[in-house]
Amino acid sequence: MKSPLQLCPKIEFSYEIIGKKWAGLIIHVLMDGPRRFNEVHEMVPNLSKRMLTERMKEFEELGIVIRNVIAERPVKIEYSLTKKGFELGKALSPVQTWAEKWIIPNQKA
Repeated sequence: MKSPLQLCPKIEFSYEIIGKKWAGLIIHVLMDGPRRFNEVHEMVPNLSKRMLTERMKEFEELGIVIRNVIAERPVKIEYSLTKKGFELGKALSPVQTWAEKWIIPNQKA
């Protein structure tokens, strides 16, 4: 008798990361290079500052995003993808291709 197929814990955890609300869009925005917090906030419609803060902290803890403090007056803080985060962004890029082909503008899920 064959045992049921079990998901690899790494794959399961990966989908937990990218399945969180706004995660994919934040990574998408950061693929073009470092961004300040407010730039990311402005580029992702309906994303609250509280949720963006939460996601950025999670991404930092996971090694996906790095927070860069630029010692100027006033101090600037930028967020950028690590190598790990950039590779995740590359893995997600086919979603854009799929969306451009199959999603109708203003279509709701």
